[in-house]
Amino acid sequence: MADMRRRTPEPPPRSPQIEIKPGLAQETLRELAPLLAEEGIDVGNIDVPDLQTLQAALNRAVERHNMTRFTPAGHARDLAVTTLRLVIEAVADGDTVLAAAILDQVEPESPGDTAPTVAACTGVALGLLDDWLTGGSRQTPPGLGQHVRLPAGHWTGERAATDILVLARKGRAFASLDTLITRQGGMHVLYGSASASPPPSRPGQHRPTRRSATWPAQPCAEHRYHPQHQPSVATMAGIRPPPLAP
Repeated sequence: MADMRRRTPEPPPRSPQIEIKPGLAQETLRELAPLLAEEGIDVGNIDVPDLQTLQAALNRAVERHNMTRFTPAGHARDLAVTTLRLVIEAVADGDTVLAAAILDQVEPESPGDTAPTVAACTGVALGLLDDWLTGGSRQTPPGLGQHVRLPAGHWTGERAATDILVLARKGRAFASLDTLITRQGGMHVLYGSASASPPPSRPGQHRPTRRSATWPAQPCAEHRYHPQHQPSVATMAGIRPPPLAP
């Protein structure tokens, strides 16, 4: 079973890899169709004055589409918060194998909000960190930001988490999602987001947590991520493991 802990520092992130997926353009257009319709563009019969007009509309639609994915509401947010809590409590208890197993069950997409998604978990964590470290929310208990610290040792996502905390202290972690994902990779940002956050006690409320002084010194294999873990246009790619156990 995978372990979040590493014996050595993370290697420099690899350059984004291009993977050709037949039909991806049409699938993306179908996802964006309702948003493009609001721009006056029918994806079944695209008729625009020039390519610049189309590109501008696509950019706006993609931004709105991704914002929805990364800012879940209702049950989708509850799933993300619960997943983050379980991961961080496992890290606090020194059980990095369990933490990795929970994160590996997060889905790239979940029609019907039946499972937590990579985008939802990442977006919720970064949004909370921005609030906690800048005092941007009245619901944040005083001094909570002082409890946000990174685990000792080397572990998957440590490079992303370091960048995330620097940005969150300026209130810019969530706004820097595109840069973080491009630089670090989607799954590393997910791991880093979870590792940088103290767990909420329940949706809407937060509590600090204890931290173990060191992570368990057990060997683990080098982590290798398939190109499918990199995000594509208008999506937050990830893996498709079994759903979380009840």
